[in-house]
Amino acid sequence: MIRISAILSCWTVTAALALAAPNFSGDWKLDAARSQYGAFPAPAAMTRKVQHTDPALAMSTTQKGPQGEVTTELKYSTDGKPVVNKLASGDASGAAHWDGDRLVIESAREVQGGQATQKETWTLGDGGKTLTIQTHITVPQGQFDVKQVFAKQ
Repeated sequence: MIRISAILSCWTVTAALALAAPNFSGDWKLDAARSQYGAFPAPAAMTRKVQHTDPALAMSTTQKGPQGEVTTELKYSTDGKPVVNKLASGDASGAAHWDGDRLVIESAREVQGGQATQKETWTLGDGGKTLTIQTHITVPQGQFDVKQVFAKQ
């Protein structure tokens, strides 16, 4: 009887660990060679600092490109609660939720008199050393996909 309860106990702990949501916290650097921007140029450099204590998710992204350096601060709640992030280009409404071990962030904002939406799907790989973000973007001019691969620093 003791052996059966010990085995069940181990299975319960193992199942709980398998169901635990990944933690995206860390300092991340864009790996442009592994990322895909389609017809758009990749930024010259991009870093993202993520603080994740479920359900709170905060990120600071610094991107360098032809227009210089831009830093964006965003916050979400991974339990699906709607949020509004204040950006230089206007407010962006959004929500984040779990889809298994993937984090899905959906947001929308007004752009050039129309609406821009994006759906990001975050996954961790390489034992937590790689963050991949697949993004589907819809703007008044059309739709496109971007894949960003970040390496943990």
